[in-house]
Amino acid sequence: MSEVAQRVLDACAGAGITDYVVCAGARNAPLVLGLVRSEGARVWNHFEERGAGFFALGRTMDTGRPCAVVTTSGTAAAELLPAVVEAHYQGRPLLVITADRPAEFRGSGAPQAIEQVGLYGGYVEGCRDVQEGTEEVLTGWSGLRPWHVNVCLQEEGEVPVMGALGAAVEPTRKRAGVVELATFLRDRVFEGLVVLVGGLEPEEREDAFHFLKDLGVPVVADATSGLREALGGLALADGDRLLRSQLPGKVLRLGDVPVGRFWRDLESLKEVEVCSVTRTGFSGLARGSIVLQGRVDHVLRGLGQVQGLGDILEHLEMGRRRKAELEELLERYPDSEPALVRVLSTYATLGECVYLGNSLPIREWNLVAQRDTPMMDVRANRGANGIDGQLSTWLGSTVERDGAWAVVGDLTALYDLAAPALLPQCGGAGRVLVVLNNGGGQIFGRLPRLQGVGEKESAVMANAHGTGFAEWAAMWGMGHVRVTGMENFDFEPGQGTTVLEICPDAKQTEQFWAAYEKLRA
Repeated sequence: MSEVAQRVLDACAGAGITDYVVCAGARNAPLVLGLVRSEGARVWNHFEERGAGFFALGRTMDTGRPCAVVTTSGTAAAELLPAVVEAHYQGRPLLVITADRPAEFRGSGAPQAIEQVGLYGGYVEGCRDVQEGTEEVLTGWSGLRPWHVNVCLQEEGEVPVMGALGAAVEPTRKRAGVVELATFLRDRVFEGLVVLVGGLEPEEREDAFHFLKDLGVPVVADATSGLREALGGLALADGDRLLRSQLPGKVLRLGDVPVGRFWRDLESLKEVEVCSVTRTGFSGLARGSIVLQGRVDHVLRGLGQVQGLGDILEHLEMGRRRKAELEELLERYPDSEPALVRVLSTYATLGECVYLGNSLPIREWNLVAQRDTPMMDVRANRGANGIDGQLSTWLGSTVERDGAWAVVGDLTALYDLAAPALLPQCGGAGRVLVVLNNGGGQIFGRLPRLQGVGEKESAVMANAHGTGFAEWAAMWGMGHVRVTGMENFDFEPGQGTTVLEICPDAKQTEQFWAAYEKLRA
């Protein structure tokens, strides 16, 4: 366990706190695992922070003693605000413990990094920002009203980027300007250039497409770019792993912060020069980089015709081999989750647009979804990357649209169970809501720090459950189809909204990922 997490838990134990409600995530894993293994802690686990906060509030009512609620970073922390407000006005000792990314990520727009310090304003007696493990955690708390402890924790591969006085190194920020971009594309091209394309707005896509075709360098394109399939041979299959094995000298990012792991790896790869062209102006990194803020199409038009640079490091050949290897794995494990996502992606081409939920669905789609039919209209919530409110966002973004598909995980669906109440106001025929039901947050089982943990700890981290979605679909007047393997994957959208519940084979899924990890980089 990290020293920072241990200090926080020791302070809580020293204050006599025994009740904890935990919402497990990758960021707060050291806190959650420490509590599960503690003999003196009574631990409840829940997958949804808003409800967890109110449950903890209820515990303070019942016992008259403090109860802590523990969340991961990002919008998960924001979900606690209603319970904190209620605890404030009731005068209840609700202790809020939020995990956070290291402080240098604040203001960067990096994944799951929001400004959490002071998030609850005057509704808490105080806020302790614990970064080094030396700060006082509960000193000054009366134990009569809410208190906030924000705990900065590093994940594997995160290396702090610090300045001479301990302050975070600020990325270079510039307004949209083509001179800096032209220089970036021209200098040191012999070291190899790769383009990472995150989410693009519809009006940005055509110019980005022609720019990438003219440039001729390898591209890792998220599905939300609308270019993943259209780029053909320039789009790398399994680009995140291939780029780590053969580092480019330069990375140009277009659009939103990319989904893949390689973007996070760039935090520690200081030798790779990074330039971002993005309408949001967020660097997405805590390390130094060039940021050109503006609409991608406007910036690229200013460049005029660009000179082709080509595939200097032979990433494209590596990508062709990896694509064939992935195809072989999908055929070998046809009832695994990745293989069913592949089949699903071919069905989804019958729709008009696709919305991808965060966590595993968007990652698996980027890795294994079909690449033959262009899918231009793909959306996702990739600001702070939370799994809350996904179904409602899908409905709001597709009002009166026919053939609107959404692909979310089971916990994501459980987060937003009331969203279908909006359906009568939204219209649109042939809606399909795909729920990948693998019995919990299975993405956590692939985290290095969770390898080898016990059955109890694993169940808490995954928020394991046995819930199906047939009754929920019926309650809101939606159709329901359950798919358990390739043999019964026979589906045709109806006129209304259909819940397509996909339940992959757990053993084959485990075998797929084990074989995938052994693929030669």
